[in-house]
Amino acid sequence: MKLTGSKILLECLLQEGVDTIFGYPGGTVINIYDDLMDSPVKHILTRHEQAAVHAADGYARATGKVGVAIATSGPGATNTITGIATAYMDSIPMVVITGQVPTPLIGNDAFQEADVIGLTRPITKHNYLVRDIKDLAVTMKKAFYIARTGRPGPVVVDLPKDVQIATAKFEYPETVELRGYKPTYSGNMRMVEKAAKMILSAKKPVLYVGGGASLTDAHGELLELAEMIQAPVTTTLMGMASFPTQHDLSLGMLGMHGTYYANMAVTNSDLLIALGARFDDRVTGKIATFAPHAKIIHVDIDPTSIKKNVRVDLPIVGDLRNVLKKLNNKIAEHKDEIESMHSALKPWHDEISGWRKDQPMTYKSSKVEIKPQFVIEKLRELSNDDAIVTTEVGQHQMWAAQFFNFTQPRTFLSSGGLGTMGYGLPAALGAQAAFPKRQVIDISGDGSFQMNSQELATLVQYRLPVKIVILNNNFLGMVRQWQQLFFDKRYSQTCMELPIDFVKLAEAYGATGLRATKPDEVEDVVRQAFETPGPVIMEFKISREENVMPMVPAGAGINEMLLRTA
Repeated sequence: MKLTGSKILLECLLQEGVDTIFGYPGGTVINIYDDLMDSPVKHILTRHEQAAVHAADGYARATGKVGVAIATSGPGATNTITGIATAYMDSIPMVVITGQVPTPLIGNDAFQEADVIGLTRPITKHNYLVRDIKDLAVTMKKAFYIARTGRPGPVVVDLPKDVQIATAKFEYPETVELRGYKPTYSGNMRMVEKAAKMILSAKKPVLYVGGGASLTDAHGELLELAEMIQAPVTTTLMGMASFPTQHDLSLGMLGMHGTYYANMAVTNSDLLIALGARFDDRVTGKIATFAPHAKIIHVDIDPTSIKKNVRVDLPIVGDLRNVLKKLNNKIAEHKDEIESMHSALKPWHDEISGWRKDQPMTYKSSKVEIKPQFVIEKLRELSNDDAIVTTEVGQHQMWAAQFFNFTQPRTFLSSGGLGTMGYGLPAALGAQAAFPKRQVIDISGDGSFQMNSQELATLVQYRLPVKIVILNNNFLGMVRQWQQLFFDKRYSQTCMELPIDFVKLAEAYGATGLRATKPDEVEDVVRQAFETPGPVIMEFKISREENVMPMVPAGAGINEMLLRTA
């Protein structure tokens, strides 16, 4: 039997196990949307194409599956760009399907035409323009294979309208072979053995964990390694929740707004074991002073990430979970050396304890103003242990990373590499669609929230009970903080002078709105929100000029931190 291109596309999605897609219809995808009416694939109509891609991103991060989004041609496709770039920077598996004008019109400046392939080439792992319906099924197979294998990432499939209408016999290949694309999953055993020897002889080791630990679900192997060798663990923003924050070995986050003791441990370590991390500039600060006394072991599935930013003494290319299994087995063979290592590490743990005591991650409380850190602590105290937290980008994002204390993997979803304001609400939408019965919380600032606030309508329409926290200081807070510290408090265009009534906004969309203006109201608002069915906005009028501390100034080393003053 022959099927139209639009039907073939939907059959491909079913073959790949896709149960939910996010999108926005238009003229060049109208055939796909017509066939969706008869498909078991669930579609969630967002109110903006950028939000559709962020929702697919949040779905992918929360589940580990490939997220799928769809948009029409021209402005529909161009609206996906920010979401695609966000996923690309954070290595999130995703397939984005865009409609395109009929093939004879491509290049003729037809109505709602855009060069999607050219636009997305720098921000995708790969992209395809399907010109012949006979290529559609195998192209979709390749797209999903590329998106989920190796270092994951987004793939765009641009589908002209005439290809959607044409017919062909549907045959979906079981496997695909791509010349020149052979990801290395199994780390070289000789290098693993060398790593084990280096670890067992270290006196001041630190495990530096990035997003690769979450992407490969390596949290169990990571915990086993840390406890076996009793090494302290610090994570990047993307690595949050891959190691329990309250574990005795946890140092929290490192880098620009990391803990003092994490940054000092890295600076003074003699062996840095980098696991699924890419040495981002927000982590390293000034490269010349980053981990100056340490030998570096770097494990990553992407060989181009190794030695890109820092020198590496021992590279291991492979899937992080696979490599950690091998490494753990190899270290476990040396029981006597492990015990000897534990004894030798006591001075190192004592030194770290001193840094913790000198500069704990804390804040100055207030009985008059609501401190944002206090709100985060209350959210953590009253939420479920497996609650999924998303964030927008800014001060609130850093406070969430510093004070929420994550214990379960895949429970912290945030835009790391691109730093995309407006990410959190649609990402929460995607996570909630994946897990309708789990608690999903979006932590936002008043500036970021307004980037994609229209998705409140989507939450209400699909009865997705996301709880939205707005830490409202009527500022673009992170930029204001830099202006305060480095630009003589010249607050140029960062004051949101027109206050928004977020409670009324919630009600206008058919959601619930709650507000706290005093510290003693915070707990009641959080409890009420968690007990209220459906989506809820919690607005907290916080201290206006509270800063995220500690902080590494631009161009400084991570040991040169601005610290909180009394």
